[in-house]
Amino acid sequence: MNKNTKKMVMMGVLTAIVFALQFVSMAIRTATFSITLSLVPIVIGAALYGKWAGAWLGGMFGLAVFATHDADAFLALSVVGTIVTVMAKGILAGFAAGCVYDLLKSKNDTVATYVAGIVTPIVNTGVFIIGCYTFFFDVIKGGANGGSTFKYVIVAFVGFNFLIELGVNLVLSPTIAKIIKIGRKETK
Repeated sequence: MNKNTKKMVMMGVLTAIVFALQFVSMAIRTATFSITLSLVPIVIGAALYGKWAGAWLGGMFGLAVFATHDADAFLALSVVGTIVTVMAKGILAGFAAGCVYDLLKSKNDTVATYVAGIVTPIVNTGVFIIGCYTFFFDVIKGGANGGSTFKYVIVAFVGFNFLIELGVNLVLSPTIAKIIKIGRKETK
């Protein structure tokens, strides 16, 4: 099997894993938000195949969010805002992971994978917060406690999710990427 075929097959497998993990993560929730397990294959794809592969997998993550109806509450408030936020957070998280990995891999591959695993949930959560503020702040602010409701949502739910997603990425992404790289070397 040539290199391009292997990459295409592996990207197909990682795309399937993104969707499968998004469906699994629907069972792991904090209020309205599910814990994102799909960041792991995004980091792996970005580390193995570069920033555009990371962006592709991030885009597939965005589509998986819609397929699982995880964004339905936001869609009811703003279709455009939800689509922009969900797709941007996944694509930019995957792209950033690939950029960071490429920047650091020549110095230390393991450190590059860890840093990519850290950057991915930071970008994913950061873009989500920016999207919430841009598209949904007025609705959230209109709640019983005004602006403090927005702060509560961000700190309690998004912050908790972020810490779990960061922990999962730190534990799994580098290990799985290392195993894949070892397997890739053995098949040459």
